[in-house]
Amino acid sequence: MSRSEAAAATEEKSGPTRLEEEGEIAADYLEEFLDIADLDGDIDIDVEHGRAAVAIIADDPAELSDIVGRDGEVLEALQDLTRLAVQARTGDRSRLMLDIAGYRADRRRELTTLTEEAIAKVKDGGAAVSLPPLNAFERKVVHDVVAAAGLVSESQGADPQRYVEILPPQD
Repeated sequence: MSRSEAAAATEEKSGPTRLEEEGEIAADYLEEFLDIADLDGDIDIDVEHGRAAVAIIADDPAELSDIVGRDGEVLEALQDLTRLAVQARTGDRSRLMLDIAGYRADRRRELTTLTEEAIAKVKDGGAAVSLPPLNAFERKVVHDVVAAAGLVSESQGADPQRYVEILPPQD
């Protein structure tokens, strides 16, 4: 038996990991929510970047637009409720990420492009660049892109006007 086969056999015996368990609890909660709201959607569970990731997908993403809301506001609220449901069952705070109809994936791509353009301005002009107000998920995406480019960024202000400032390289 190879090392990976042994690890798989051990995991199979020990059951799902804590993050997989969080995903399963969240999926059950969201299934009930979709039933109550009379919405069709499939639920995908994964573990990404050290957190449970749950996505609600539909053949027609427009059917889920009401639970995404304007600028993802309803999505954020549903994510908070789902995290609370997981915490109620596990006793531990959850960092679960929820995506609905690909909204977060699309937003991540948009923010990556916006941030790369701002990074180019910082490198060309040598001055800090501030982005518009962003929610916590969006700020995290920006900070990750900036760090990957070898620069530093800082969050400034208070919610809901909290924004990211990208700083020029230090000599």
